[in-house]
Amino acid sequence: MAGVAGTGASKAIAKEPLTAALIEQWRVIGTLLPELTDAQWASATPLPGWRVQDVVAHIVGTELMLSGVDTPASADDLSQLEHVRNRVGLHVERWVAAFRGCTSQQVLAKYREITAHRAGVLEAMTQSDFDAPTETLSGPFPYGRFMRVRLFDCWFHEHDIRDAVGIAGDETGQAAEYALTELLEPSGPGIRDEGGLGYVIGERAKAPRGSIVTFELVGPITADVHVAVDSRAVVEKPDRPSTVTIRLPSTVFTRLCGGRTRAVDHWDRIAIRGDDELGRRVLADMAYTI
Repeated sequence: MAGVAGTGASKAIAKEPLTAALIEQWRVIGTLLPELTDAQWASATPLPGWRVQDVVAHIVGTELMLSGVDTPASADDLSQLEHVRNRVGLHVERWVAAFRGCTSQQVLAKYREITAHRAGVLEAMTQSDFDAPTETLSGPFPYGRFMRVRLFDCWFHEHDIRDAVGIAGDETGQAAEYALTELLEPSGPGIRDEGGLGYVIGERAKAPRGSIVTFELVGPITADVHVAVDSRAVVEKPDRPSTVTIRLPSTVFTRLCGGRTRAVDHWDRIAIRGDDELGRRVLADMAYTI
């Protein structure tokens, strides 16, 4: 993926190979989960307040919602939880709370049941179905775009689980490339309301107008991600030299953008060329996914 620039948000998303990639992602998670002990299912993940079982419950709940099941009510005021920051987070937390009384094996069984059902639904859909708008918690988007968000979300959560239990996995391939493409969108169902990577560069890090911030991803995904700051900061192909280049593994980049880790914990894997002060401001607070 060398030379990543704009993400092409306006382009239609082909039903294939996206559908096959999403179904394969579910299969990968479904193969990992039976390996886990009860203690591992109860392990804390990089997501505040969530155990491994909660991550799986979230995936299950989202697919149940897409199958027409109403979001469960909760007797508790989940909005008071520190990690619930917005209405999307509150909606997600209701599904997680609904499965807290279940055993790990019950959650696994529900995961297998709902992903098998959803796989059949997706396989039966047409390209026209994928192009049609659908309502999401972030507003209307083409159904295909929402399915790419589902792949992005499931790919991230696979590695949340792996990080929690210390089982390494493959962070390359088609699912990883779809996830990175979605991660670089300026807005969408997986991005906070204030914006994506451009918001991080232009607003949080206060990159000056005319600057170019480049992330040089050195593996396992190799890519150059450029953010140009003009009237606004956007991910696009640069027309001038980089003001600062931040060189780091894609595994660190994705986890920083997802709010799973801090740059200070990875300085031995990060190198800054050019404007060091700007680079450090960027790295100080990169989280922008929901």
